[in-house]
Amino acid sequence: MDKPWLSRYPDDVPETIDPDQYQSLVELFERSVRQFSDQAAFINMGTVMTFRKLEERSRAFAAYLQNELKLKKGDRVALMMPNLLQYPVALFGILRAGLVVVNVNPLYTPRELEHQLRDADIETIVIVSNFASTLESIVKNTPVKHVILTSLGQMLPRARGTMVDFVVKYVKRLVPKYHLPGAISMRQAIRKGRRLQYVKPYLEGEDVAFLQYTGGTTGVAKGAVLTHRNMVANVLQAKGAYGPVLREGRELVVTALPLYHVFALSVNCLLFIEMGGANLLITNPRDIPGFVKELEKHDVTAITGVNTLFNALVSNEDFHTLDFGHLKLSVGGGMAVQRAVAEKWKKITGTHLLEGYGLTECSPLVAGNPYDLTDYSGAIGLPVPSTEARIVDEEGNVLGSDGVGELQVRGPQVMKGYWARPDATREVMTEDGWLSTGDIVRFDELGMLYIVDRKKDMILVSGFNVYPNEIEDVVALHDKVLEVAAIGQTHEVSGEVVKLFVVARDPSVTKDELIAHCRQYLTGYKIPKVIEFRDELPKSNVGKILRRVLREENEANMKNKS
Repeated sequence: MDKPWLSRYPDDVPETIDPDQYQSLVELFERSVRQFSDQAAFINMGTVMTFRKLEERSRAFAAYLQNELKLKKGDRVALMMPNLLQYPVALFGILRAGLVVVNVNPLYTPRELEHQLRDADIETIVIVSNFASTLESIVKNTPVKHVILTSLGQMLPRARGTMVDFVVKYVKRLVPKYHLPGAISMRQAIRKGRRLQYVKPYLEGEDVAFLQYTGGTTGVAKGAVLTHRNMVANVLQAKGAYGPVLREGRELVVTALPLYHVFALSVNCLLFIEMGGANLLITNPRDIPGFVKELEKHDVTAITGVNTLFNALVSNEDFHTLDFGHLKLSVGGGMAVQRAVAEKWKKITGTHLLEGYGLTECSPLVAGNPYDLTDYSGAIGLPVPSTEARIVDEEGNVLGSDGVGELQVRGPQVMKGYWARPDATREVMTEDGWLSTGDIVRFDELGMLYIVDRKKDMILVSGFNVYPNEIEDVVALHDKVLEVAAIGQTHEVSGEVVKLFVVARDPSVTKDELIAHCRQYLTGYKIPKVIEFRDELPKSNVGKILRRVLREENEANMKNKS
């Protein structure tokens, strides 16, 4: 298939990158800590950790894992914590020991946690004490032998850390009682590791760096096997796409998305480590007033997030008063960026909210809007350097650039496969390396990619395809709407009708008012027939609205009524 996007790349964005520029993430890390040793690497709760401190602590942690726990190259270590200074220390310690990082969502239920620990055959876990009771409830059913515990304040200066831990445990009561005999504190592990010899393992690009589990929203969670080469490639692809507006050693990126999510892991943590930038870690991004106060203290130059996060920020009055004079890069991913949010973001901050697109299976970045975009495009952008994209029909036939069908991608960032699931791997990957994304897309004449929708989310009304993203984007333009989700509801005549779930910004909004609004922008069969107002919508751990949950709840309610 032709490559219509190549002509749209900004002149200073390379067409390709060299995924073998670094032999491993460890080599990338070592180069940066040498070059930027005394600069800030991570900032959290008012505390700065330099590249030098990160190197020292991660080296000690790696030595502890190698010598005290006797872990061998390729062993898997679970990492279960929110955005804290301990996260990058543990992350790079695990990688530097030649081990495999298995990120775990701290909000997992016991059932979800047990599945992941068993599936990845985890013997060692690093976990924050707030979630230790969840581990305690299922640890006997897993292979876990070693538990390394930390607390929210453990890596802060002693007085501040003690206060944070006291408030969290005894005032806010966010640390349920737990009993994990034999667990060691991360502080003690690092202290021991400082007296032990660290031996740098030999790592190649094809060695596994991460088992990154998918969200599990389409079935049982599966571990995407991401190699050092996959991750290095994606860091360099992101740098190729956005590097022209960033300066080495002089950037500060807001990291509100959790680092255990592959978007923040790659585009925030690893990219800004490579560029000598600093990550401002936000531990609790749901506390929008606290988040805004933290932003007020810093000259932020970049920010990433999901649409719901940006929507919450632009809806906060204090956010409007901040100084955005240093901000030059704003990137949204994980879900569609809505026009209404993007336009408000630009009006307040003066920067465009650039939508990106990726999948866990692609480390994750696949495409992004070019940094020189001058207005909201509604597109997911251009394939990043060294990424091929094509469109196929339901039979797998390759369509031209004017077709509409499923997006397939190929590039050095595409995973090796799913952990211990060869059948699931064959379902999504061809022998020659093409990954089926499950997203329905089209190209425009400039080569910009547009998501039409997920195949599974498509609504079929009297034989016509209706795509929820389009409906939601229109409804979100209404001033009285805060959040919206669209699903298909079974109908005896048309097969399905469009149903909306709406969180109102202004409680005076009515169903008739929204339907009249939709009639201005949508053809008849796309007009919502059912509208339900809610106080909130179900979301994933990174703030993505879960249509699947809404569909399941709606189907159950309809069965009960019948």
